[in-house]
Amino acid sequence: MFNGPWARELARLPWSIVLLITAMAGFGMVILYSAGDGSMEPWALRHGIRFAVLGTLMLLIAQVNPDVWLRYAFAIYAALVLALFAVELIGQVGGGSQRWLDLGVIQLQPSELMKIGIVLATARYYHYLPRGFETRPMALWPPLLLIGVPTALVMLQPDLGTALSIMVGGVAVMFLAGVRLWLFGAAALAALAAAPLAWSMLHDYQQRRVMIFLDPSIDPRGAGYHITQSKIAIGSGGLSGKGFLDGTQSHLEYLPELHTDFIFATMAEEWGLLGGLAILLGFAVLLGWGLAVAMRAATQFERLMAAGLVVTLFFYVAVNMMMVMGLAPVVGIPLPLISYGGSAMLTVCILLGLIMGVHRKRLADRG
Repeated sequence: MFNGPWARELARLPWSIVLLITAMAGFGMVILYSAGDGSMEPWALRHGIRFAVLGTLMLLIAQVNPDVWLRYAFAIYAALVLALFAVELIGQVGGGSQRWLDLGVIQLQPSELMKIGIVLATARYYHYLPRGFETRPMALWPPLLLIGVPTALVMLQPDLGTALSIMVGGVAVMFLAGVRLWLFGAAALAALAAAPLAWSMLHDYQQRRVMIFLDPSIDPRGAGYHITQSKIAIGSGGLSGKGFLDGTQSHLEYLPELHTDFIFATMAEEWGLLGGLAILLGFAVLLGWGLAVAMRAATQFERLMAAGLVVTLFFYVAVNMMMVMGLAPVVGIPLPLISYGGSAMLTVCILLGLIMGVHRKRLADRG
């Protein structure tokens, strides 16, 4: 009974990592319980149910051979591009942005899933590209087009944070595939030269966020309110925090978006530096494991896919934490596994399941 094919496949899963992921999602549930004033509603219970369902999906995706993703990478990418076009035509508006498709059962945010789709598509492209062709001009425009189309569509929603995440995932795969570093330097200089034009294309609220990032004090009760209150919450937590359910910034409703974008500030006020270090350590272990899986992968596609997904996860974590500490503009990126949100949880669980699939396949090939 316990020696069948399924038992062998399950034994190849990284259960210590699964336990770590579950613990982090569980900690997120605890923080959301506190954010809800000591109630499982409206966030903690739903967060737990979502993770139970999507965590199961993560384990199922881990059983899929990465060759399947190689075969269907472009089809997945194309479907997501069509979904982004559909968002522009019939998407639901929320928070001033048009980002969601109402599917009846759930409201899906295709731009979140595109963070994975772009990594799959660019990894497939470089898998079949002959070695030594990575920097040739004719070989550069297809991945740039793959990255540029969804990035532009997401910018139209508008959603700067997600657009940057998509761009970072695709560019990371290009770099890891062997595109010369000087080309990225040249692109950075070109972007710097085009900065005035890009600034003029930003929406007023996006320009305001950048200005507030540079100096939150210019509008402490308006656009700078989020960052100012977040810094107060984090700083007041000290070493060990004020205690569970004893956060004042969150419970007195000074801290906006305390259950999504600014959940790290909610946690830091009650759990302090020690709680923050625990979360950082958890992500460090998770990212280190992902990089190890990528380096040991058997094929170019698996290597680029796993590494690109690790970079995407790192971008999630780094930008969210920098954002709540006032080290980056507020761009609306949640903290993986911790923040409340269905589309983000779905994306992260699929991402982790894909990396686990590469890990499982390597163990299966070894017998």
